[in-house]
This record gives sequence, C-alpha cells and structure tokens, in this order.
Amino acid sequence: MSHEEDTLPRIIVEPIVANALREDLGTAGDITSRTVLPAGLTARAVIRAREQAVVSGMEVAATAFRLTDPGLEIAIHITDGHRCRPGDVLLEVAGSAHAILAAERVALNFAGRMSGIATLTAAFVEKVAGTRARITCTRKTTPGLRALEKLAVRHGGGFNHRHSLADAILIKDNHIAAAGGIRPVLESVKARVSHMVAVEIEVDSLEQLEEVLEVGGATAVLLDNMPPGALREAVRMVAGRMVTEASGNVTLETVAEIAATGVDYISSGRLTHSAPTVDLGLDM
Repeated sequence: MSHEEDTLPRIIVEPIVANALREDLGTAGDITSRTVLPAGLTARAVIRAREQAVVSGMEVAATAFRLTDPGLEIAIHITDGHRCRPGDVLLEVAGSAHAILAAERVALNFAGRMSGIATLTAAFVEKVAGTRARITCTRKTTPGLRALEKLAVRHGGGFNHRHSLADAILIKDNHIAAAGGIRPVLESVKARVSHMVAVEIEVDSLEQLEEVLEVGGATAVLLDNMPPGALREAVRMVAGRMVTEASGNVTLETVAEIAATGVDYISSGRLTHSAPTVDLGLDM
C-alpha cells in the first residue's frame, strides 16, 4: 500500500474524533448557531487550502462531520498524501448548517495538524532522496493523538518507529545504566526474548557499538548524537549485520549529511512535536 492510500480503521479514528467533538460542544452544544440560525437551515461549505502543503487528515475531518450529522453529504476532492496549492478545495460538505458549524473547528484542527506533519515529513524525505536512508518518527507525539500523527508521517512519505512500548524492545541509555552495562542487557535479551520481537539498542560511541557487535542479540542499533564521521565508521563496523538508525539533533539542515553516511533510518521527533499547522479554512 502506498502512503497516498493509507488509512486507519474507523474503530480507531471515531473515538478520537468523538472525544474532540465532546470537548468542543461542551455541555450545551453550539449555542451560537442555535441562537442565530433558523432550524432546518441548509448550507454548502468547503475546506480550502490557504498555503501549499501535503494533505493529511481529510478522512478524519470527514469523520468529524459524519459523527455530528450522518445526513451530511461529504466529498473529498484532494485525498490524504497528495499535494495542494493555495486556493485548492480539499473537501466539500453539504446539509445542516448547524451540523457543519458544530464540526468545523474540530475538522480543521485535525486536518491542519496532520497536514503540517505530512508536509514537514515530506520536506525531510526530499532532503534524503537518492540515499538509502528512510525518515522515521518517534514516540514524541501529542498524548491521545499518536495514531493520527503517525498516520500523517506516512502520508508525508515517512515511516513509523514504535507505536507503543509493546511494539519492540528498545534498550536506551537509562536501561543500560540501570542494568549495569551493555553486556548484561543483551545477555538478558538473548535469554528471554521471543524470536518474534525486534531488539534495538542505543549507543553513543563507537566503543559501545563494538561491545554490542561482540555480545550480539540486537537486530538494530540506534546511533545517538554521533557526528557524520562517526556515523560513517559505525556503518562500516556494522557491515550489514544490523539495521542502523541515526538520531539526535536531526534538522532539515543536517539530515542530508546524516543520510550520506549510509545509515538505514534517520529518526526525528521534530516530525510530530515541531510541525507547524497548515493554514486551512472552511468557507460557507
């Protein structure tokens, strides 16, 4: 499946959107629309891009309208994973004016946030074009919105790291410190872990990497905050025996140089925690 066709099951999306709608509707619903608009008023509205972006969150925005009023007619004109230009109509909705306005802010919040993540991810992906490196996100996501934010990363052409602590074993510096070193943690992994579980270990020096290679037991190594020269040497040392991932201080200015070292993955929390929201508007 390409990233343009990537969606989530309704059972995952609907509870997230319903919680946002409940938050926005409060205890009495949209008292403004109820006060100033006549009952039964119908309208047509469009979500329009106000800047260039990679679109994400259209299916989520449609869910916001659908949950507010199943009778609304919704048409998505630019689907998730595709690019838009200023003025492009992304989504059209028609039916109850009360329902459209009640869902407006929630729909735009999700779509703007997700499109921002997809757009930033696409910029990172473009920077590493022609290398073997894949851009991946982290668990630095907004609490409660991880599934949607990681979906947006995929719409931007990136890949997902762990979705949760239960996905894989990632041994970080604090695990190593608490367990007493690299050898004890890896020996424990070899003794206790199922063959179905991926194991990644974080190192911040070539000396630590040498010990990881000597002990064995890991399927991937996270090369943390290493300069390009050290990353290049680490890739040489690993020689294809493990997946290599570079992380730490990855920016649009540094990612191309990191990718040129030959690492397999480059992870950055910026994709989700620092993406600017894309400016979208709903016009009646």
